[in-house]
Amino acid sequence: MDISVVVPLYNEEESIRPLYEWIERVMKENRFSYEVIFVNDGSTDRSWEIIESLKVSSPEQVHGIKFRNNYGKSVALHFGFQAAKGDVVITMDADLQDSPDEIPSLYDMIKNQNYDLVSGWKKKRYDAKLTKNFPSKIYNATARRVTKLQLHDMNCGLKAYRNEVVKSIELYGEMHRYIPYLAKIAGFSKIGEKVVEHRKRQFGTTKFGWNRFVNGYLDLMTLWFLSKFGKQPMHFFGLIGTLIFLLGLIAVIVVGAKKLIALSAHVSAPLVTSSPYFYLAILAMILGTQLFLAGFVAELITRNSSERNNYLIEKEI
Repeated sequence: MDISVVVPLYNEEESIRPLYEWIERVMKENRFSYEVIFVNDGSTDRSWEIIESLKVSSPEQVHGIKFRNNYGKSVALHFGFQAAKGDVVITMDADLQDSPDEIPSLYDMIKNQNYDLVSGWKKKRYDAKLTKNFPSKIYNATARRVTKLQLHDMNCGLKAYRNEVVKSIELYGEMHRYIPYLAKIAGFSKIGEKVVEHRKRQFGTTKFGWNRFVNGYLDLMTLWFLSKFGKQPMHFFGLIGTLIFLLGLIAVIVVGAKKLIALSAHVSAPLVTSSPYFYLAILAMILGTQLFLAGFVAELITRNSSERNNYLIEKEI
């Protein structure tokens, strides 16, 4: 099979049928063998009924996955990726803001230009600039600096992947924002970008609010830490803990040395415990010890984890 199109959705009853008809037209024009996997993320409208009717009319091309509750886009994509059988997997949102006309060029970049992943870039957007466009620019600038991936729109829903990419990454929480970074961590280095059309929403309202930017930064820091120290946490906690402990120890020695020098010179000196630096030094030593022990415990957990050697083998002969 050439292409699997994965469409996560939540309460998009008005747009599901026109989206599928559009995808179907593009596929037939280009003679692609394909499947469309609709992942209904706990919708409370008629979304699932429409997917069922599409399944009746196109039993070979339409597949549906229905969640009992709304679990989020990452979970929807994860199960869609597991079900995908096409050589190239394309994701797009169900709100008709992503154009299926982009599919042939995305497919070409994966199959003929040997990209592992191609992320869409909605260079010209029709969102409200203050509430979405401007924060997105700040968010993407930060993501580029941290991930070292020069993508202008990391969270664009329109992406294309080589099948082995989606089978090699695990999505959870709200990590769908960083699929290109997850692919990079998994060892897929040829990650590209393509300018794609952004269309105005025709039906319903957006499902994302301001909290996604806060959560996005927290998730980015989590991924950065896991990619750097996930397998060797002692290298992070142990190093910082040791440095803080040594600073505290040196400070205690300095405070104690000043007291001894004053006593040897028969000069009246205040009590060591009356100096605020003494307590700060003790606090630093305690914090350093705790961080070191945290790293030690994390290492014990990692050593006993079933995923401690979960590395990707590209070829074996």
